[in-house]
Amino acid sequence: QVQLVESGGGLVQPGGSLRLSCAVSGRMLSISHMGWYRQAPGKQRELVATLTSGGSTHYADSVKGRFTISRDNAKNTLYLQMNSLKPEDTAVYYCHRPTTDWGTGSWGQGTQVTVSS
Repeated sequence: QVQLVESGGGLVQPGGSLRLSCAVSGRMLSISHMGWYRQAPGKQRELVATLTSGGSTHYADSVKGRFTISRDNAKNTLYLQMNSLKPEDTAVYYCHRPTTDWGTGSWGQGTQVTVSS
């Protein structure tokens, strides 16, 4: 049973930075595809970034150049470095490990990110 536990969310001013962490248990991170999703109030959950087991990354156009997904295999932890944050980045951010397709599989409990002055 895979467990995903996010941390690192909070309140930040526009232009600021945050780093989200996702501690993974029950599965070796190095052999897993992993991703970050987010859901803003009144909106559908959307893909933010993905990292394959082979190290390939993909980003939503809205965060490209500002966010970086990475992992520390020794710590079995996934990260999302978020820079130049904007109010429209405000959402609950979820760590995700897909099973058959992206969007189906294991999810963390989510961590709130609020970008506001």
